[in-house]
Amino acid sequence: MTRSITALAATCLFLSTDAFAPPKTSQHHRHSPSRNHSSLNDKKKSTTGGGGGGGGFGGGFGTKSSSSSTSSNKKKNSPTRGKSGRADLLSALNDDDASSKKTKAEKSFSRTFVKSEQEQILNDLAARSSTTAIGRAVAKSPHYNTPDMDPFWQLLPSLISTKFPSASDEDLRRVAGMVEHSLGVGKLDEDVVNDPWRPHEELHAYLPGMGETQPFMDPGQLELCRLMSENYEVIKKEYEALLEERFTPRGKDRFQSVTSMNYESGWKTMVLFYNGHRIKDFPYHLCPVTTRILETVPLAGRIAGFNRQQPQSGIPLHSDGNNMWLTCQMGINVPPEIINENGESVPAAHIRVGPETRHWKAGECLLYDTTYEHETFNAHPTEERVVLHVDFFNILKMTKLEIEVLQYIYEMREQFMKAEGVAKVGAQVL
Repeated sequence: MTRSITALAATCLFLSTDAFAPPKTSQHHRHSPSRNHSSLNDKKKSTTGGGGGGGGFGGGFGTKSSSSSTSSNKKKNSPTRGKSGRADLLSALNDDDASSKKTKAEKSFSRTFVKSEQEQILNDLAARSSTTAIGRAVAKSPHYNTPDMDPFWQLLPSLISTKFPSASDEDLRRVAGMVEHSLGVGKLDEDVVNDPWRPHEELHAYLPGMGETQPFMDPGQLELCRLMSENYEVIKKEYEALLEERFTPRGKDRFQSVTSMNYESGWKTMVLFYNGHRIKDFPYHLCPVTTRILETVPLAGRIAGFNRQQPQSGIPLHSDGNNMWLTCQMGINVPPEIINENGESVPAAHIRVGPETRHWKAGECLLYDTTYEHETFNAHPTEERVVLHVDFFNILKMTKLEIEVLQYIYEMREQFMKAEGVAKVGAQVL
């Protein structure tokens, strides 16, 4: 029997928390404004304290013990809930809605499955999907089919098989590799491990087989960059309009620091898209051209918006742990040149990615790979630097299907985490 993805996805909103394994923690010497999101293999954030870390996008999560009291209470209140949320999945498969009114004809056509039939449907679906590339990848986890297995990953093969029934194992080969990496059983490609400018130990989301890359790429390869540059004057006017309306009706400044590091570094962002989604109640009518251009690419799970770098400030050295995304920035307001200690006129604002340093120019785009270590600085004493910033899936290296599957996984993971009580969910959902 075929069920729609809606029924299956609904289970991601009601799965139990007691099946979550404690998150692994590590210390790195760099700070990352994009590693503030909650990663794919992160678990439920503790509501009783502990489990810190992370920044404005959700960051760290409590361990199993730190949230045990919450889980215990949920067990008492939900005595019929099965292991790893199976009862909720079965309930979704019922497709029951007490508020809906069916005609006699509809009622005679429909039927309610008894528990044994529900279990059979679930088991059949799981059995079929377990033989797929995604199913085999999930099965490699040492926690597979144990109480310590994150139920999201346990359900993922069924979700993918239902949503993308025509996708072959070869189509999903690299996505399966990403799943393995997220579960801690994957391997990094040699070119990544051997590159001294790409801190591979900081990769939290990794798609294998992406091939050679470089710090900066030719922006002329992308229609996005052409559209941004061609519409620079319009985009700048739209930015100025947003600047005039920067405060919400409640008086909140729309320019926010997405992490504590960004705040300390003088970098604030007016976010137009967050985790690939539009922002509720944002005045998009003030920036229609900018919005349409940003939506021409598959936006990734970080941010798209206007970044302001204050004078005499910069983002410290860091790397972003996701090789599936690229970043494009176009200069909106670029500070004038300054005189250096040698009496030479030099650009005031720069970005270094790996061994290469570039400077922003008004109306021109920089396209780069943030898995390389990178840092920025605006040396001008009084002028700020403003850029239009967009993170998006690597359309140069990934297939359309791979991107669609990854977008779906991110969407389901985000919904799952929100349902589990995560206050803030960000790009590092995966």
